Amino acid sequence: MKYTPKPIAPAPAAKPSAKANTVKPKGTAHLKPSGEIRIIGGQYRRTKLTVPNHPGLRPTPDRVRETLFNWLGQDLTGWRCADVFAGTGVLGFEAASRGAADVLLCEQDAGLAAQLKAVQVRLKAGAVRIERGDGLGVLKRLDAGSMQLVMIDPPFDSNMFEPALRAAAQAITPTGLVYLEAPRVWLDEELQPLGLRVHRCAKAGAVHFHLLAKSALADEMATA
Repeated sequence: MKYTPKPIAPAPAAKPSAKANTVKPKGTAHLKPSGEIRIIGGQYRRTKLTVPNHPGLRPTPDRVRETLFNWLGQDLTGWRCADVFAGTGVLGFEAASRGAADVLLCEQDAGLAAQLKAVQVRLKAGAVRIERGDGLGVLKRLDAGSMQLVMIDPPFDSNMFEPALRAAAQAITPTGLVYLEAPRVWLDEELQPLGLRVHRCAKAGAVHFHLLAKSALADEMATA
């Protein structure tokens, strides 16, 4: 019997790729959807803070904050603290949640500053003060030896790390501490001329986080 080949059916039209429907317009790839982050300890525990869709905003993750406040001993009763590049304010609100008596949150962006104020009002956090302005300028204006804890988390692509650390070293008490988040590790050799030394240091993903104390050199200069 003669064989007659069957006609080949046309291939079905390709379905649009799911990825194609989620590709972000050019110029917005650095933005992430708005989300939430929680305060993890103290009287405001489980309070949600909004993380807006904002370029460069990097809220300190839960596990990093947990490590930091373990280093600090959890109880910050009576402490005076400053977070001068506040962003969502989660570090400062964590400090207030654990009993800090005075927490200054400084943020330059108007929208973020307004959000900080809204959270402060919602929590009735009387220990928290909100200031909109230049974080480095505010840090330089702090009274010498007035803070038990200064938190520094400037934009990673900025040149503010060295001047901020120098100013923070002046602002803390002799036994005060500086918390630093940075895209690289900072070593004692470069911190000592700024008046600081590494007390604790760890890494989470691409972020290096440090707890710094006054250096022996700074102590000698203060008592000279």
